[in-house]
Amino acid sequence: MRRLALVIVAATAALTLASCSSTPGDSEPAADGGEVTDVQIIVPAEPGGGWDQTGRSMSQVLTGEKIVDSAPVTNIGGAGGTVGLASLANEKDPHSLMVTGLVMVGAVETNAAQNRMEDTTPIARLTEEALVVVVPADSEYDTLEDLVDDIVENGQDVSVTGGSAGGADHILAGLLLEEAGLSGSEIAENLNYIPNSGGGEAVALILGNNASAGISGIGEFVEHIDAGTMKALAVSSAEPAENLPDVPTITDAGYDVVLTNWRGVLAPTDISEADRDALVDVVTEMHDSEAWTTELETRGWADAFLTGDEFAAYLDENIAEVTTTLQNIGLVG
Repeated sequence: MRRLALVIVAATAALTLASCSSTPGDSEPAADGGEVTDVQIIVPAEPGGGWDQTGRSMSQVLTGEKIVDSAPVTNIGGAGGTVGLASLANEKDPHSLMVTGLVMVGAVETNAAQNRMEDTTPIARLTEEALVVVVPADSEYDTLEDLVDDIVENGQDVSVTGGSAGGADHILAGLLLEEAGLSGSEIAENLNYIPNSGGGEAVALILGNNASAGISGIGEFVEHIDAGTMKALAVSSAEPAENLPDVPTITDAGYDVVLTNWRGVLAPTDISEADRDALVDVVTEMHDSEAWTTELETRGWADAFLTGDEFAAYLDENIAEVTTTLQNIGLVG
């Protein structure tokens, strides 16, 4: 059974919203570290996707539960989150967090990014979410096998849209073709993947019948599936998803692939141990709140909480695992 866990890590950066008339780095770091009264949250993607939902959910709970006084969110999209990662690398405010995950793990490799996740300060893994493969409501594809067989037969004539190149959605598409018997070079030749910097763009392509299929986190597509404007073919979890109980798993559809997408938070490089511990405490208090539990249930996110050194070790393992997978399916050399 092929299993790959991916995290979208939420991390807050010292960027203030434009409406507050401030720029990255304007916030003054706490002199002695420790207590956190304000955090800055960078979402390294355009509005509408899973990272954006994570960052804004965090901001709502952190301020609504009075864990911090303010938690403004700034979107810095581009290159699978590596533009936001570069911004975090230059951030001077130690009480900053940024959203990241496998999308970023893969994007760092596919873009040969200078700034790497290993150079940041891991704070916490937050959630885990299955992906779902969808098609427009009036699509000729009724099963996942219909879609995969058509890609194998007709290659570039069949388009699949999702998040950034090298991210969770792209990897899942590659794994499906690998399970269908294609090699790395054949996957690259046959897969017409349309990347997007935000979930809203993928939705527009699918609803406009400008993409044959789409892949994303269940939370990004579920309202359109429920409304009948998208048809769900399969979910990537080991068991059927609670919010899509009638949709088969990819394994049940005949492909030995299980893939879950994790999300969490990173802080800037070289912050003090006191600041790191304070951020872990803030995120832990958020995680333990009833408001966050409600948010998880509403969004359909599974709790995958892990902090500090344990999360850092997990991240190192995930980076190595994802890099190997990208090589195996021909997405990187």
